[in-house]
Amino acid sequence: MTPRRIWVLTTTRADYGLLYWLLREIDDDPELELMLAVTGTHLSMEFGLTVREIERDGFRIHRRMEILLSSDSRVAMTKAMGLAMLSCGDALAEDCPDLLVLLGDRFEIAPVALAAVVQGIPVAHVHGGETSRGALDEYFRHAVSKLANMHFPAAEAYRQRILQMGEDPALTFNYGSPGLDHLYRSESIGREALVKALGIPLDRPTAIVTYHPVTTGESDTSADAQIMALLEALEPYGDLQIVFTKANADTQGREINARLTQWCKAHPERGHLFDSLGQRLYHSCLRHLDLMIGNSSSGLVEAPSFRLPVVNIGSRQEGRLTADNVISTDCNVAEIRRGIDRALRAEFRDTLVDLLNPYDRFRDGKTSRRIKETLKTIPLNETLTKKRFHDLSVVAGND
Repeated sequence: MTPRRIWVLTTTRADYGLLYWLLREIDDDPELELMLAVTGTHLSMEFGLTVREIERDGFRIHRRMEILLSSDSRVAMTKAMGLAMLSCGDALAEDCPDLLVLLGDRFEIAPVALAAVVQGIPVAHVHGGETSRGALDEYFRHAVSKLANMHFPAAEAYRQRILQMGEDPALTFNYGSPGLDHLYRSESIGREALVKALGIPLDRPTAIVTYHPVTTGESDTSADAQIMALLEALEPYGDLQIVFTKANADTQGREINARLTQWCKAHPERGHLFDSLGQRLYHSCLRHLDLMIGNSSSGLVEAPSFRLPVVNIGSRQEGRLTADNVISTDCNVAEIRRGIDRALRAEFRDTLVDLLNPYDRFRDGKTSRRIKETLKTIPLNETLTKKRFHDLSVVAGND
């Protein structure tokens, strides 16, 4: 029997971490053929050349496609989207996969979904239905959902939102977040090994900090003010060590990274900047460090599983489902310090002992396997490929 060919796109360190066990499940199944396409920041030395991590993990890369420009302006993002459509459009036409898997909300994936629709290739979208009102991702995520044929949201609230968009209930599956399979299936790194890998002692309180640009609702000149507010807020915490990871390739991301570089040079005893930690090291930081600060979605999706206090700054993640480990603050010095003070209190951490992650539905590490089995067995017929709008009255059985 000819294996079903599944084309999976990864564009950043973030989506690769969430896709890892799904990629492994597909690759290990003799009835499936993994066609792994790598693009975006994976191929950029500036962002850690994380394609090397994919290679170290033993995956065969089917396609490498350069689309990023040296600028991160809105014009550059638009041109990168054009390059993504051209590159992936050609690749999909040549490869003719049976299914295309896209995860999340990055600007690079919307043109790929469009190219797949034109080529008649069914799209499976993972982590749809979420909201993040402080980023252009809000637009791209829902656009991809409407272009997709099947859906794997990470929580029931997001499944309901996808149904509200008129998608087919029979093709919308809530299995939870596949990235949380790492908690059950990946070998964890102990504290001593983490110290050696990071090259810093963990003999005092340590925070992991990731701050990405806010790309909607504020002017393009605001990124510098935002990161400066965060860095100023950190100043009085002299005993707090900081592990910074770089911002992503969104507009103004390079400006944020330049400020982080300056701050770490000015505070060598406190600040340590990493291009990319990789999934195992990143999860080990969530396990062993004392708090997270910034506006990364990982603070909402992954950190609850580690009972890690998170100071979630500003509007980038506004609207996402949050657990009780998340302390949301405005992006100003006083508010950020209020959040850090609360997160560092032992009594706050004590309240998280029995915390359950709302994105970990089954809590058994088999989310990726469930997604793989659905991709493997779903009939590739007109029910999947011919889109129709499912009105809410029909979904609810009230027609």
